[in-house]
Amino acid sequence: MRRVLVGHKIKSVEVVPDSIIFGDAPAGAIASALEGRKVRNVGRRGKTWWIETDEAPALVGHLGMSGWIRELGAPTVRLKEHGNAPLDDPEGRPRFLKLLIVTDEDKSIAFTDARRLGRVRLTESVVGDKKLKELGPDALDELPKGDKFAALFNKRSAPIKALLMDQKILSGIGNWVADETLYHARIAPNRAASSLSSDEFSKLRKQILYVLETAVEAGADDKKYPKDWMFHHRWGGGRGALKIGKHEIVREEVGGRTTAWAPALQK
Repeated sequence: MRRVLVGHKIKSVEVVPDSIIFGDAPAGAIASALEGRKVRNVGRRGKTWWIETDEAPALVGHLGMSGWIRELGAPTVRLKEHGNAPLDDPEGRPRFLKLLIVTDEDKSIAFTDARRLGRVRLTESVVGDKKLKELGPDALDELPKGDKFAALFNKRSAPIKALLMDQKILSGIGNWVADETLYHARIAPNRAASSLSSDEFSKLRKQILYVLETAVEAGADDKKYPKDWMFHHRWGGGRGALKIGKHEIVREEVGGRTTAWAPALQK
């Protein structure tokens, strides 16, 4: 969206009526908020994104579990959840289309969502938006440094994995990313966050960036993820692999989510 929209005027907008995705916002109101306006900024915090134009209101969205934003006609890596079904219907339109934005350069951005777990709404001010204020800093773009990073966790007794996935603390870390990060940081997922040392917080921060930057560089194509990642062992064939290298993988619930980790390595 940043590449295609920022600095350009929106020529047309198609909103496919959906009371779940758009709530009580009329399709016409969504379209009117964008059509004919110049895009000033596209922001993101975790799975939440927003488009600001030269006039209020702004558009705010959340990807949900399978929401997908892509430039039509451009190379793309499809989400694992999409399987191998065609991207477009027989008429050539994106399947499960919810929102289509066309710029003055005739470039198109489509938001699709097969499971309808995403959300799109209007807000008068991104800065003053209550829901956006509740989100923690983005784990890739806004990750705090040093003592500020440790302060997010070091007075909390909850398991470190649960806190990593708490979007009010940090935005953008989900289940497998939390497991991958803790595996590389050599920290047990069920450790109380307050028990981590300064050195462990430093390692944790480094590994958050390593995992996220590597995944983004790969375009979320898991075939390009390093072969030594837990990602390749946690799924597949029943519950997944029994070991990573020579070390046993344990699967248990931490923070309400199935967690894969290696006790011999993670302390």
